[in-house]
Amino acid sequence: MLGLERNTTSHTEKLISGLGGLVGILAVYLITVQVCGAGPGVVLMVTSMGASAVLLFGVPHGALSQPWAVLGGHLISAFLGVTCQKLWPGHFWTAALAVGTAITAMHYLRCIHPPGGATALAAVISGPEVHNLGYLYLLTPVLLNVSAILASAIIFNSLFPWRRYPAHLARRRKIKAVKPAERQFELTQEDFAAAMEELDSYVDITAESLTELLELAKQHAEKNSTHPEHIVAGHFYSNGKLGNLWSIRQVVDANSGDDRKDRVIYKVLAGDGAYETGISSRDDFRQWARFEVTPHKGRWIKVAAES
Repeated sequence: MLGLERNTTSHTEKLISGLGGLVGILAVYLITVQVCGAGPGVVLMVTSMGASAVLLFGVPHGALSQPWAVLGGHLISAFLGVTCQKLWPGHFWTAALAVGTAITAMHYLRCIHPPGGATALAAVISGPEVHNLGYLYLLTPVLLNVSAILASAIIFNSLFPWRRYPAHLARRRKIKAVKPAERQFELTQEDFAAAMEELDSYVDITAESLTELLELAKQHAEKNSTHPEHIVAGHFYSNGKLGNLWSIRQVVDANSGDDRKDRVIYKVLAGDGAYETGISSRDDFRQWARFEVTPHKGRWIKVAAES
C-alpha cells in the first residue's frame, strides 16, 4: 500500500550519495551567494537544488538525473513560472498553473526533472524580490544554480568509476551474453521498448541500463532452470515468474501418509496469493516450483543446485 521497496544498494553507496549531496549543495550555495547575494530568492533556489542533489548524487544514472533533464527541466519550468506570474499575477491558481504547465512541457521536451516543479512554483510564490527579476530569474539564480550543481555532480562522481556522470561515462561491467538453454524466443531491447510504450508510464531508467539489467536477469534465469528434484518440508520455492504472477511458497508438510499420500501442504509467503495456504500433489507442486530459494538480507535468492 505504501510502495515501500527494499533498497539493495550497499552502505558504501549510500554514504557516497550523502557525501555527494553535501558537497554539491555547499558548492551551489557558496557560488550563488557570491554572485547573487543572500536574498530570499537565492534561498528558495537553493531549496530547489536540494531536490536535484538527491537525483544527481543518489541516482546519478537515472533518466531523471541526466544533464538535459536537469538543465531543461529547471530552465523551462522557470520560464513558464515567470510567464504565468506576469500574465496572471495575484490569482490563487497561478502557482498551480505554473507547475502544471511545467510538467506538461517537460514531458513533451523529454526533460522530466521533478525539482523543476519547485522552480516554477518559486517563480510565483517567492515574493517581490523574485517577481522583480522577471525573465532574469532564468539566468540568476536558476542557470547559475544548475551550472553549479551539474559541475559538482560531474567532478564528484568522476572519483568513482561506477558512478561517473553523465551515465554514458560510467565504467560498466562487461557482461558476457548467455546462450539460452531451451528458450524459444529471446527477449530484445525492442520488446522492452514496446512493453514500456504499452505500460504508458514514465520509467526512470535509461535504455542502456535497461539492456544491461535484461542481460543480467537472463543470466540469472539460466541458473537452476530445472524444477527441483526433491520437495522438502520447511524449504522455500519460487515459481520463477515476473510481476504480479511471482510467488514464494514454503512447504509446511510433505510427509506421505495413508490419508495424504504424495500430498504437499504449503503456505504462500510473498507475491501472488500471499498469506494463503494450500494442498497439492507432490508432482503438481514440482511443476509449479521453478527452483528453491532462501531469504537473504531481505530478499529471496536461488539455492544452488546440487551437482
